[in-house]
Amino acid sequence: MTGIWAIVLAAGESQRMGSPKMLLPYNDVTIIEQVISNLLDSDADRVVVVVGAHREEIMKVTRRYDVFHCYNDDYRDGMLSSVKCGFYSLPEGCVAALIMPGDQPMTGPGKINRVISTFAESDKGLVMAAYNGRRGHPLIVDMKYMDEVLSLPDGEGLRVLAERHPDDVLVSDTDDPSVIRDIDTREDYMNEISKT
Repeated sequence: MTGIWAIVLAAGESQRMGSPKMLLPYNDVTIIEQVISNLLDSDADRVVVVVGAHREEIMKVTRRYDVFHCYNDDYRDGMLSSVKCGFYSLPEGCVAALIMPGDQPMTGPGKINRVISTFAESDKGLVMAAYNGRRGHPLIVDMKYMDEVLSLPDGEGLRVLAERHPDDVLVSDTDDPSVIRDIDTREDYMNEISKT
């Protein structure tokens, strides 16, 4: 299986955090660098980082990695706008997009690979990680859905695809709750770094 490109969603304003959360320390790097490293160490073929708010500060640390960037002019419209930006940047021949929030550094290459292998071994077009029945990330979207993703109205999310195409959904269960956690607040951040 080739042609799975990871789209890292790193364009948000971090309003609940009060500062650019992607740049907070995590392990020996920043949150966004840890997410990128996890993906580069996984079976994903290439990585696209979607930037918006705090663009220059984030790109200053991400340029040193072998990743592509796309700028989301509409980042204030929410996460779906960044997903669309990522999809627009994908090349011909791409088989699927792996969607990864930029604030989920605790989901390592093993969990990412589990979702990738589940997708590769199945005939389903929508594969997502889950913990205790709760769906999370990463999420893989077959490129057959590209036009549908790009036509989703602002304010919607990719969960709409799963609702429209329930027979094409496969959930990859894991015993790791990191797949349903992200870092939105200072409390979230402190909880996560206490586990590293």
